[in-house]
Amino acid sequence: MSDPNAKYQSPLTSRYASAEMAANFSNNKRFGTWRRLWLRLAQAEQRLGIPGISDEALAQMEANLDNIDYDVAAAEEKRRRHDVMAHVHAFGLAAPQAAGIIHLGATSCFVTDNADLIIFRDAMDLLIEKLVVVVDSLAAFAREQRAQPTLGFTHFQPAQLTTVGKRACLWVQELLWDLRNMQRARDDLGFRGVKGTTGTQASFLALFEGQHDKVEELDALVAQLSGFAGKSYPVCGQTYSRKVDVDFVAALASFGATAHRIATDIRLLANLKELEEPFEKDQIGSSAMAYKRNPMRSERICSLARHLMVLVGDVLQTASVQWLERSLDDSANRRISIPEACLTADIVLATLQNVVEGLVVYPQVIARRIRSELPFMATESFIMAMVRKGGDRQECHEQIRVLSHEAAAVVKQQGGDNDLIERVRRCAYFAPIRDDLDALLDPATFIGRAPEQVDRFLRDFVEPALAPYARVIARKKPAELSV
Repeated sequence: MSDPNAKYQSPLTSRYASAEMAANFSNNKRFGTWRRLWLRLAQAEQRLGIPGISDEALAQMEANLDNIDYDVAAAEEKRRRHDVMAHVHAFGLAAPQAAGIIHLGATSCFVTDNADLIIFRDAMDLLIEKLVVVVDSLAAFAREQRAQPTLGFTHFQPAQLTTVGKRACLWVQELLWDLRNMQRARDDLGFRGVKGTTGTQASFLALFEGQHDKVEELDALVAQLSGFAGKSYPVCGQTYSRKVDVDFVAALASFGATAHRIATDIRLLANLKELEEPFEKDQIGSSAMAYKRNPMRSERICSLARHLMVLVGDVLQTASVQWLERSLDDSANRRISIPEACLTADIVLATLQNVVEGLVVYPQVIARRIRSELPFMATESFIMAMVRKGGDRQECHEQIRVLSHEAAAVVKQQGGDNDLIERVRRCAYFAPIRDDLDALLDPATFIGRAPEQVDRFLRDFVEPALAPYARVIARKKPAELSV
């Protein structure tokens, strides 16, 4: 047996991807699906009266759906330069009574395209379930942190306060849109069906001796047997339109943008020491700097999300250059780009779940940063309080302006702490509100309706969106990362 470490292996499968997603794009799944499609075609043709398809032939086909001799198929493909006919040959050797009727009336795209659609549908089912778990876990974090004040940032500069939970809701909202897009892409997947070499169904019309209704019934029956009842594309060329691939991968690429944004926010907050992703007891952050706690999971999300986002360019290019009824320059590209999109999304989702379920918030660090910035933000409250005590608004504004600039000079030029509040306390002008300063500086009075917004968002938007997936949530498990 050859050494697997002696040749390149994609890290998507060798290092990161889940077993279930890797299995979904395996040769066993792909060629096993081909055989199932050939069986369904033969079953439907027999049911509709095509002669020469015996029960024994069908039984042999069904008994050998996963008994695939890859050596035989590889040798035949090397000789014929045609993968579909190589597997027709291998299936025929495994089911000799069916050898003469396997692939009857069909073209290669009957198995290649229909199998792809089945595999893509199954992949999206896996991804949707994982996304639901991420949304549910992040919503729980938002609920827990609904009222925890934190400094908001615009342009990554200090701005008005928000809450940790409200910020998390910004992430959840985008993930809900991704859930909508991915469910829509999944539900929009149809079936190529039995359409013949250029989509005219001419071979099947000949097979049924000109009976158009039988051809339509065959198309519908094979779709039904394959789990696509009523969803066979009404028209196609040799392949189903590659526009379908665009819609499919675009939903995943859009999720990649969301994941990148969330992971970037976490990385920024980790630098501020306000929030951290999980860090295991024996984890090493740096081979040289032993004290480091790098946000490596979030960095991995960003790295893989970039790859996921650019893959939509492949399917767009492929869809745009399909000539007339079909050209084969789609095949090699699709073998790489679409499986990689699904595998990458799977990895990003698992990593994101691991991160959001282990997020650690540091309220004291947050409070310290709020104390350093809040005095400037509270000056408007000081002015209003002074006016209520009979002060002149313009004079109060000038007093605050002078003290603020003095405090800013201490911070920027001397590297000291923001001492604006102490300056206000010492200033005789502000004596009428001296006893009110602590209340005026309570961070909870600066977060507006953030907690109430969290409650309403979770109640009116998140819970209804997750309701159809209650069974998925009920059986969710922690995401285990191998590296």
